Amino acid sequence: MSRREGSLDPQADFSISPLPHLEAKIRQTHSLARLLTKYAEQLLQEYVQHQGDPFGLPGFSPPRLPVAGLSAPAPGHAGLPAPERLRLDAAALTALQPLLDVVRRHQAELNPRAPRLLRRLEDAARQARALGAAVEAVLAALGAETRGPPAEPAAAAAAAATDAGVFPAKVLGLRVCGLYREWVSRTEGDLGQLVPGGPA
Repeated sequence: MSRREGSLDPQADFSISPLPHLEAKIRQTHSLARLLTKYAEQLLQEYVQHQGDPFGLPGFSPPRLPVAGLSAPAPGHAGLPAPERLRLDAAALTALQPLLDVVRRHQAELNPRAPRLLRRLEDAARQARALGAAVEAVLAALGAETRGPPAEPAAAAAAAATDAGVFPAKVLGLRVCGLYREWVSRTEGDLGQLVPGGPA
């Protein structure tokens, strides 16, 4: 007999077990998102450091290149129902994984002697996929419908952009790293609202 079975009526324990399981899943995924938010900030700083001038210079404002199939969280994102916010988070994280792979391949050619940057980009792609899957698991535990991953036109467009020249490719990489930071941070915030005792 387990400790839980010894302390609670087995039938009552069965009836309430999904709630603790859901809370644990939300807390675990929120902790992952919080950790990845810190890593995403480090990735962005590392990326800028290796791009040379004018990247990183005070006052430099690179053009905000559109990324096909992916944009920053919309201003009205916070007002959406929680399941819809999480669906958008998961879709963005899924789209980011191949984009980060494209950026890593370009940086491997441009900065082959920057192993830490390349490792961070590789890790970020893997972590985006893992966090997206974890958010989808939370959605499933909430009983909300999950949408399938989008196609990969974003990655194809990004790959084409890296062929347009070094500077546009660097700007695109900066944009992708920035979007990764924004969406991981947004995911952390959305999950934080579901954590018991978190912000309303």
